[in-house]
Amino acid sequence: MPELTPHAHHHGHSPSDTDGSGHPHEHHFDSANNPKLRRALWVALLLNALMFFVEIVAGIRSQSASLLADAVDFGGDAANYGVSLWAIGVSATWRSKTALVKGICMLVFGLTLMSGTVWAIVSGLKPEPLAMGIVGILALMVNLGVAYMLYTYRDGDANMRAVWLCTRNDAIGNILVLVASILVGLSNSGWPDHLVALAMAGLAIRSGLTVITLARKELARQSVH
Repeated sequence: MPELTPHAHHHGHSPSDTDGSGHPHEHHFDSANNPKLRRALWVALLLNALMFFVEIVAGIRSQSASLLADAVDFGGDAANYGVSLWAIGVSATWRSKTALVKGICMLVFGLTLMSGTVWAIVSGLKPEPLAMGIVGILALMVNLGVAYMLYTYRDGDANMRAVWLCTRNDAIGNILVLVASILVGLSNSGWPDHLVALAMAGLAIRSGLTVITLARKELARQSVH
């Protein structure tokens, strides 16, 4: 499958870009007519929505800040994939505007997660490590599968970049949750859980700023043409 790049849309074609009939080769990624991308986004949406509910219940029962953080992340990603499905068929300007909104949401999510984790620290919550580990493994399997499906599109425009960053962040977050569950069990302390939640918050903030910056650059270029 061809790889999406930020330079996938050209206004002209060199001789090497055409076949014998003068038509351009189909080697550029066309998201609007890519059924594999649409199917991948639909699968990702459904899996993330399911894991949102699983982790909300598990997070509340185990009193785990990192599981609750991951649950909210799953919910945000389900919405993210849904918006991406809508954005596939629209103009480049609307895709960039959509990405800008996504970036802002990612930033707000990170800041909200950070404040919620601080509250958990102040409240002295100590999670149940076994529940964290079991649900963390399930979540990691889901996210690795989604990451595999979307890996081809990781270097696309700001919209697809946001999709990839969310997926990558989830997989990293799941690994951190698993590590935290082990450390909570060994130390009999809630601090590993809190530290992982703070790390996930920082990752979301950084990714949000990355997408916002890329989307603004795209919009600036589009306004010139």
